[in-house]
Amino acid sequence: MSPKVSDQYKKDKKHELLQAARHVFIREGYTQATMQSIMNEAGISRGALYSYFDNIEHAFIEVLQFDDRQDILFFELADSSPLWPQLTDWVNRQRHSLKTVGQTLLLAKAEFFLSPGYRRNKESFPYIAQRYMRIKEAIESVILKGTERGEFRPRLSPEAVALYFVSFMDGLMLDTFQLGAETTLVEEQLTVFLFSLKEMLCPIDQV
Repeated sequence: MSPKVSDQYKKDKKHELLQAARHVFIREGYTQATMQSIMNEAGISRGALYSYFDNIEHAFIEVLQFDDRQDILFFELADSSPLWPQLTDWVNRQRHSLKTVGQTLLLAKAEFFLSPGYRRNKESFPYIAQRYMRIKEAIESVILKGTERGEFRPRLSPEAVALYFVSFMDGLMLDTFQLGAETTLVEEQLTVFLFSLKEMLCPIDQV
């Protein structure tokens, strides 16, 4: 009789597999990645991998959701710390992601969302809408919290600012991936973004 596998073991093993799959999708993109590639990267058997992921599409969506959770967790900010410095810190951290954009999932995302399978059957992959709304709501909650605490005096609706936040970062990431950081002037654009964010939120310690 095989030993019972604990829930914590399954959770830890899935985390390891997600990390391995992420490396594969970054290295090979979506169209070239295979379940065999993930098996080789993780050093596990076919049966073990398929006990966690049904197919390559399932594995990719799980990896995307894993990546998004890192951003959403960042916006679960500490109640006692000023919010404006935390927002600016998050923006500043994006400099590294933008400079190493070739080491992200952007190519795999582009290939997946342009694939015939996705375009023919979008309703089976609600990831884009769900991801957009989760991150928008996470940012919006920070703005609302800052307003309630008297740290922000927003000139525009928190929802509109949050949508702008998401669209700007997604657009800059995609453009930089396609054209390079020197062409998109990442440093200058992030400076402009922080300036506009400050004008929209009016953080109390900045006015």
